Amino acid sequence: MRAFVDGSSWNKVISLLQSKGLNVLAVQNPMTSLQDDIDTTTRALASLAGPTLLVGHSYGGSVISGIGAQASNAAGLVYIAAYAPEEGESVLDLNGKFPASPASAHFVPSYRDGFVWIDPPAFGANFVQDIPEIEAQGLAVAQNPTALVSFEVPAPVPAWKRLPSWYLVSKNDRTIQPEAERFMARRIGATTREIASSHASPVAHPYEVADFILHAVATVR
Repeated sequence: MRAFVDGSSWNKVISLLQSKGLNVLAVQNPMTSLQDDIDTTTRALASLAGPTLLVGHSYGGSVISGIGAQASNAAGLVYIAAYAPEEGESVLDLNGKFPASPASAHFVPSYRDGFVWIDPPAFGANFVQDIPEIEAQGLAVAQNPTALVSFEVPAPVPAWKRLPSWYLVSKNDRTIQPEAERFMARRIGATTREIASSHASPVAHPYEVADFILHAVATVR
């Protein structure tokens, strides 16, 4: 779960997790509102049997925080350079606690009314600066625009208050300030690791991301 890229951004991580025998499902959220994304993910989670770890990247952290509080089979939350809001707090509220990220200067209206994305020419340098430019250009034009209201709505009671959590900080993040990530990780009491990655760590550093998720899986088991 994430903003601006779709579920295919997890492909490399998915293959690594499946090779370890894990059952993996990448949810394609509509990105029309936080509640719509929570509802979509709730239905996906209901299709899975047994204890399940919810993994969210970027805005996806808000989604897993909201769904986990109401899902009986949610066993833990894994945040990958993701938002972990408190009840009543929005993504914009969290961003306002820290200096603006470099990417924020490039959030522009997309081709869908009421939706935003990262200006494609600025995408590579500000979202995933540590992969080949030709690959970044492909992701830039395949972005999944996000409804601006998704960033404005107050979050529901977060699941991290009752579930164990893990947080992977991207030290070279230009989309969410790394200090904001560290702040959220501390606030939720997450088991935390840092890697030298851009914001899009599942794309740029799949082995490190998969290893972190596997660590969480082993702990839950």
